[in-house]
Amino acid sequence: MADLLDRVLVPVASEDDARTSARALARHDFGEAVFVHVVEKAGGAPDKAGVEQRELEAEEMFEAAEAVLGDVATDIYYGTDVVETIFDAAEDIDATAVVLTPRGGNRLLRLITGDVALRMVTENERPVVVLPDDEGDADADAETATGVNTPDDDEDADE
Repeated sequence: MADLLDRVLVPVASEDDARTSARALARHDFGEAVFVHVVEKAGGAPDKAGVEQRELEAEEMFEAAEAVLGDVATDIYYGTDVVETIFDAAEDIDATAVVLTPRGGNRLLRLITGDVALRMVTENERPVVVLPDDEGDADADAETATGVNTPDDDEDADE
């Protein structure tokens, strides 16, 4: 069996996310990393921003990852369903795993946004490796790693 981190796909949604994911991945032995950003299309409705603007944002995300890891492969995908598009990309590059670092946000925000991370872990057949952000919010990491809400979450939800 191939090593789980031989060829990983790292989906990124912002510069901070790219930097955090790159830092987390740098702490592990891995083969090849492909950083991917999905430009979410509205499926017939007007898009939230122009494609050129989103491609420029993606390039900034990739530069943030490269600032941590050096030269990495990158690609931009387009789709109406971000999770489905990420796993289509993983199939395209024959990724051994999809690697992600949990993003912040309280329970209410995750409920509203549909919690992409949860869908990534539960709605696919490809391994997903969740790496903690050791430099981020320790409470958020503990919650994500255990799947247990901390008392702070209840306070966040009430805000």
